Amino acid sequence: MAGIKIAVLISGGGSNLQALIDAVEQKYLQGEIAIVISNKKEAYGVKRAQKHHIKTSIVDKETYGTREKRDEALLKILQQEEIDLIVLAGYLAILPRSIVENYRNKIINIHPSLIPSFSGEGYYGEKVHREVLERGVKITGATVHFVNEETDGGPIILQETVDVEFDDDINSIKEKVLKIEHQILPLAVKLFVEGRLRVMGNKVKVKTGNLK
Repeated sequence: MAGIKIAVLISGGGSNLQALIDAVEQKYLQGEIAIVISNKKEAYGVKRAQKHHIKTSIVDKETYGTREKRDEALLKILQQEEIDLIVLAGYLAILPRSIVENYRNKIINIHPSLIPSFSGEGYYGEKVHREVLERGVKITGATVHFVNEETDGGPIILQETVDVEFDDDINSIKEKVLKIEHQILPLAVKLFVEGRLRVMGNKVKVKTGNLK
């Protein structure tokens, strides 16, 4: 599957997008980021993509109007670009059923907690870390998973943990979790590109081997 075409969907700063760009440029993974799509035209991640000469597209309410038209436009772009893998890297919108069905087990999302904890509808961004601190858990982390019709409910590919210290705040937890996100998201994409992921029901069998 080497040389697959990847679409990265973003809504914000795009630090995970940058991790993927770096992984491609350093030959860590043999895929091409064919396009970066944002539902926010002011997202800094768009500038990151443009800086690396990656094609970008804005699919927002201002341009397309209704949710239905935006969903249709997004699917059309993905099909026109002949995308093999969709990566949601801080994309704060729910994908329509049409895209989930057309790209079954070909959509990867990164979530800033250890799913199923602190996940599901409404759990994104700082809310996740705030809930982690308020609950007083001793570990948190990040999860990469395939996307299905249930929010954060798709088969889990990789998870990594970080310790939650008593004096941590939202910013320090966010920094810890982002650091591991930038490690496991490129790794998950690498595993996909190399055909090392097998979905069996709601579980993923990972063939690791030599990942250097």
